[in-house]
Amino acid sequence: MVAPAVPELTEEVLHEAIDARTDSLVSLRELGPPDLVHLVKQPLRSGGKPTGVYHHVTGVDASSSASLAAYINTLAYKEFGPSATSKTLEGTYCCYNAFSRVDMRVHAPFPGSVESYCIDERGEKRKATDELWLETYLCSVLRAYSYADDGTGDTIRKIIGVRRFNPVTNTETEHRFLSAAEQLFFRGWQLGSDSIVQVPNVVSNHLTAGLLKYFYTTGRYASGINLFEKLRTQNVEVASLLAKVLFMGNEEVQGIRVLHEALKQSPMDYVMLDAQAEFLLRKAQFAATPDQKDERLRMALGCADRSTIAAPSEFGTWARLAEVYVAMEDWENALTTLNSCPMFTYQDKDTPIMPEPREILLPTLPETRLDEIDSEPESRYSEQVDPSLLNLRAAAYKGTFKHAYGILTEMTAKIGWDQLLKIRSNVFVMEDEYREKQESTSYPKNRNASTDALRGTPDPAANGDVSEVGDGGEKEEEEKEEEEDETEAGSKDEGKAEEKAAEGDSAAQTLSPNGRAEDIERPSSAVDPDEVKKGDESGSKDDHFSRLNNKRLCERWLDSLFMVLYEDLRVYTIWRTQMAQYRAQSMQYKKSAEEWEILGSLAERLQHVDEAVEAYRACLAQRFSPKALAGILKVFEKTKGSTRDTVAATIRLVTWQYRWYSEFSPELLHTVRMLIEDEGAVKIRSIIQATNLPQNVLDLTHHYAALCATFRSSGTDG
Repeated sequence: MVAPAVPELTEEVLHEAIDARTDSLVSLRELGPPDLVHLVKQPLRSGGKPTGVYHHVTGVDASSSASLAAYINTLAYKEFGPSATSKTLEGTYCCYNAFSRVDMRVHAPFPGSVESYCIDERGEKRKATDELWLETYLCSVLRAYSYADDGTGDTIRKIIGVRRFNPVTNTETEHRFLSAAEQLFFRGWQLGSDSIVQVPNVVSNHLTAGLLKYFYTTGRYASGINLFEKLRTQNVEVASLLAKVLFMGNEEVQGIRVLHEALKQSPMDYVMLDAQAEFLLRKAQFAATPDQKDERLRMALGCADRSTIAAPSEFGTWARLAEVYVAMEDWENALTTLNSCPMFTYQDKDTPIMPEPREILLPTLPETRLDEIDSEPESRYSEQVDPSLLNLRAAAYKGTFKHAYGILTEMTAKIGWDQLLKIRSNVFVMEDEYREKQESTSYPKNRNASTDALRGTPDPAANGDVSEVGDGGEKEEEEKEEEEDETEAGSKDEGKAEEKAAEGDSAAQTLSPNGRAEDIERPSSAVDPDEVKKGDESGSKDDHFSRLNNKRLCERWLDSLFMVLYEDLRVYTIWRTQMAQYRAQSMQYKKSAEEWEILGSLAERLQHVDEAVEAYRACLAQRFSPKALAGILKVFEKTKGSTRDTVAATIRLVTWQYRWYSEFSPELLHTVRMLIEDEGAVKIRSIIQATNLPQNVLDLTHHYAALCATFRSSGTDG
C-alpha cells in the first residue's frame, strides 16, 4: 500500500523544533503530543547551508530504537538518484513516554551509528532501557488512536503536517500490543483519563479507553475477552471492561453474569453499576411492550442511582441518571439531576508548541487526486459567513458541558422548548420569584445551593462555570452576558428585554412535537446562587417560603446552557422559517457552503436529523466538505441507508484522509467493517470497484477492506 506523502515544515533556526519540544516537556499532562521527526538537509549544489525540516507522525512502531531508525531511513533515502536536490545529513525521532514522563529519542547521522537516549522534564539526558521502550511503544499505539481523525477533518486541521499510520495492521502486531497492555495495565491510571472522568482509576483511564476503542474498531472481541479474563483474576474491577467487550460481541447473557458475580464481591463499584445502567437503558429502547420498557427503565434507575452514591463526584454517574430520567419522561427529576452534575473544565489533548516555520510544504500524492476534493481548500477561504452563525457558543462545547448540552437538547426535542421552560420554572427558583419574595421577607439563612440541590452538587466555582472553551476573555464576556440577561429579566427592564428579543421572535417559529408552530420564548434567568448567599448573610431567620422551599437553585453553568440553547433554537427557527417562505414563493434559498455546514451542525446538535442532512447536502452541492459528508455518513449508519451511498461517502472520506497524510481513521475502518459484516466482503468490494472513480482512489478504500480480511472480521469469508 502506498504511504501518504511527507509534509515538510522548514525551521528559521536549525534545531529550534527539537528545542521547543524539550521546553514543552514539563507542561505535558497526559499521553503527550504526536511524535516529532526532524531532518537536517543540505542542498547538493555547492555553498548551500544545512536546513532543518520536520513533521509529526503517529502510529509508527516505537518498540525499539531500530524501528524508529528504520522510519528515518525511509525519509533519508526518499530523494535518491539523479533527480535528488538535497541530501540528508542526520535525522532525529522524538517519541513521548507518558508513563515515565520522558521523551525517547533516536538520533541517526548519515553515515554513522544510531544513538538512542531519553530526555526528562528537566532537559537532562538519560539512558534508554528496555522497560522504557515497552512503555513508549504502548503510549505510541494509544496516541495513534487518540490523535486519529474521526472522518470530519477537525483533528487533521488542528495540527498541521501530521502523518497518521495504523499501529496494528495484523494479528502479530495485535499480540505485541495486547501483551504490552497486559504488562502495564495496572499502571494505566498514570496516563490520565478522558475529560468526563475526574479521577482516573484502574478501569477508567486512557489505556482502557484505547483498548475498548481498538476492540470496537476492529471487532477483535475474542482477543479482548481473553485479555480481560486474565486481568480479572488479579482485580475484580476489570469485570466492567470484560462485560463491555462481551456486550460489543453480542454475548449479553454472559456479560450480565460477569457483572452480577463481580458486584457480589464489590457491590459499590460505580463503573460496574454504570455499565449495568447503560445496558438496561439501551435494552429499554428496543423493548417489545411498554410494560417491558418500564421494567427495564426501573432497573436502570436503581443501578444509576446507586452509582451516584458510589461516586458522587463523577460526572458520568449523574449524567447516566439524568439520561434514565429522560427515557422515563420524568422531566423534573431529569433537570434536577442534570443540575447536580459535577462539571469539569475541559482539558484538551497535548498539542505540539512549535515556533513559526519559515516555509510549509504540503505535497499531494498522485494517488489521492480527485477533482472535487482538490478544489476544497481554495473555495473554503473565500466564503462569506453570517456573524450570527459564527457566534454560536454551543459549537465550542466539549467534555462534560457538551454531554450535558446533549441531554438538554434531547429533552427539548421530545417535549418542546416552551414545555421545558415551564418545567424549569417549576424546578428552579427564578430571579423574578426571588426578588418578589425579597420585598416581603428575607431569604432564610439555612438555605443555599449545596443543601438545596441533590447530593453531590459541586460548588459553582469548581464547575469552571462556562470556562470550558478555555479562553479567559470569552469567560468574562459570557459572565457579562449572564448579568445582562438577569437585568433584562427583572421588572424594571422588561421593555429592554422585549426589544432585544424582538428581532429573533418576529421570525422565530418552529414545529413543536405536536406539529404546531410556536414562538420561541426567551428564557428568563434563574436566580444566581451567589446572590442568594449574599442575601443569607444579611437576612432574617424567618422561614416563610412555602413555595420556594420546594424548589432548587439552578447552577450558573446550567442557566448559561439554557441561554446557549435559546440562541441555537432562535437561529435554527429563523433558518427554517426563511426556507419555508422561499419555497412557498418558488425561490432559491442561497447560503455559502460554510454557512450550510454550520447549519447542518446546528441541526445535528438539536437532534433534527432530516434537516441536518438537508443542510449537509446543500453544502456538498457547492464544494467538498469532510464534515458534511461525515455527518451524512453517520445518518446512513444509524438508519441503515443505501449501501451504495454509504460506500460512495466512505470512498471520498478515505481519499480526503490520505490527501492530508492520514492512512488510518478508526471510525472509517469501523464503517467498512460494519458494511462487510452486513453485506459481505464480496459485495462491498464489487460496489467499491463499480464506482465511477479512478482506480488509484478505489485502491485506498480496498486497503481498509483488506485490513478487515486480515483480522478475519465477520463477513470477510464472503
